[in-house]
Amino acid sequence: RWVISLRNEASWRWLAGICPRETGDTPPLFTNRTNSSEPVPKFLRRQKAKMERLEVKLAFKGRSIKLSDIMSSTTAGELQERVLLELGLSGESVTLKILHKGRVIGGQSGPDEVAFPGAVVAKGKPVKIVAMVSDHSEVRDLNSGRSDPLLRGFEEEKKREQQQEKASYWGPNSGQDRHFKFVRFEECSRQSFGHRAGSKTPHAFRAAEVLERLATDPGIVAIMKERELVVNTLGEMDPIDDRLMQKKAEEGACLLGYNTNHGLRIDVKLRTDDLEGFLPYESLAATVIHELSHNWVGDHNALFWTNYGQMRAEYFHRHATLASSGYYVNGRTTADLAGVADICCDGMTSIAKYVLAEVKQEAAQHGVPLELVGPAVLQRCRELTSQSAGTENGRKLGGDASGEGGARDMRDTRGLALAAAERRMKEEKEKQRKKS
Repeated sequence: RWVISLRNEASWRWLAGICPRETGDTPPLFTNRTNSSEPVPKFLRRQKAKMERLEVKLAFKGRSIKLSDIMSSTTAGELQERVLLELGLSGESVTLKILHKGRVIGGQSGPDEVAFPGAVVAKGKPVKIVAMVSDHSEVRDLNSGRSDPLLRGFEEEKKREQQQEKASYWGPNSGQDRHFKFVRFEECSRQSFGHRAGSKTPHAFRAAEVLERLATDPGIVAIMKERELVVNTLGEMDPIDDRLMQKKAEEGACLLGYNTNHGLRIDVKLRTDDLEGFLPYESLAATVIHELSHNWVGDHNALFWTNYGQMRAEYFHRHATLASSGYYVNGRTTADLAGVADICCDGMTSIAKYVLAEVKQEAAQHGVPLELVGPAVLQRCRELTSQSAGTENGRKLGGDASGEGGARDMRDTRGLALAAAERRMKEEKEKQRKKS
């Protein structure tokens, strides 16, 4: 014996052509088969499956809602209306998507599609669906709003990397050396500036560009490669909340950068005191070279200023030789881009004169006379001049024409010059001790 119970209007739909609801009559299809031992026809089994009740659980914003009166024959449109009613939402103000096993219900065939086609429900396991609601007003505000220029998508980031590889600030193929370089850059965010940051304060992206420009400067690249230097981090010094800078300011000095653990990290003050711009590039490059010199010597003694003077000579020499070899970037030489074109105009003559004057002024603040530093700096200038004179035609000047052996000789000569400077410093101290 079998009995099919008709409890709501939806259950009558499959019988619309057999027994209209208005008649109120019991379908003869059932009365004739009561107490019958004959098997149920396939047609009736299919209609019975359509009326099977499902236990559905709806997940929405962390809540779990149990939906009743959901049949196996319920369409996607009917399910959406049921979910909207349960959530108290209107279909005119929101867009609803219902997901079941990773599939959007009604996404392909439309609202007339059966919500759960061929659903097989195990005992005690309800059908789980997820509701995703988008408010129309929020969507309009998002689409009409201006995209944040400070955020880049993956495609834009990829294009940016490709453009940087093709052409950097210093021209194509002018990046850092593969082995001797600054490994990473670290700029200060706007939050580091506190209440002093204003609308004219350059964004951290601009600071990152300045750090990259310093690291790929041909003069600094030449210094890093010549001395086989690797610095883990080149960072921006916090222009406000920096205790060391405040301590130096109390002592009457101006801190422009510092070297941590002999080259583990170098921080440079990039911004002006009013935070409305960056310091001149030529002074930033000088600060980086100054801090690189601290990789060997921590104190500001004669050995330090000798090494610093030699590195400054190498920096200017690299830009001067690139200019004389006809290397231009958008119609400008690298010396012009670095702001040192006037210093490199007469070659090594003007370079040596400028470096000696610079070292004399800065070393005097630490009680180191130029007589202890000048000879070694001039010796390095002569080495660079002879090195350029031996370069073959058609090659960029400033390269090493003698190969690895020649480079080793240059380093040995520079080491001897540094040793001589240290010896002169000791002799000077001994003379002052005897006088006292």
